[in-house]
Amino acid sequence: MLTDQLRRLARPLLNAIAKVLSGLGVTANALTVLGLLLNVGVALVLAGGNLRLGGVLVILASLFDGLDGALARYTGQAGPFGAFFDSTVDRYSEAALFTGLVWYFTTVGARQETLLAVVALFGSLAVSYTRARAEGLSIPCTVGILTRAERMVVLAVGLAIGQPLATLWVLAVFTHFTALQRILYVRRQTLPR
Repeated sequence: MLTDQLRRLARPLLNAIAKVLSGLGVTANALTVLGLLLNVGVALVLAGGNLRLGGVLVILASLFDGLDGALARYTGQAGPFGAFFDSTVDRYSEAALFTGLVWYFTTVGARQETLLAVVALFGSLAVSYTRARAEGLSIPCTVGILTRAERMVVLAVGLAIGQPLATLWVLAVFTHFTALQRILYVRRQTLPR
């Protein structure tokens, strides 16, 4: 899974940044909120029709997704509330990005892109919900091909290279496919043995 590989590759850099931020008195929850504000700013860029710039900025804003957790672990303050808060704010961040796209595509009359952005948003939320609900049943559920890291990479690259329609098709189809993968996985885990 790309998420695990990205975390392994980025861990030394994130830990070094966490050390600096810790020395400055920055908290993980403050970084989570800052990440949300950055994503709202990126959503405004997307709503204004600057899709290529928005794609580049998606990557920059997404860096905070891993940084807040790294800081919490580095400072020994990782805990249930922080994980809950981070996951909740991540949903708002992702919804903001799709809302920016919906706004832009609606204003220019791009009906197909508007619909695909809405369908991708629903799929994205379904991927996150299936994991949360499975974990509520004490079933770890990180399976699937389009987790949040993958979604952000697809969105960022697709927009940056000027392919919003293809990007939205990929996100609209594969977010729901990932949710289905998770549903089937949990079904297998809950079947009587």
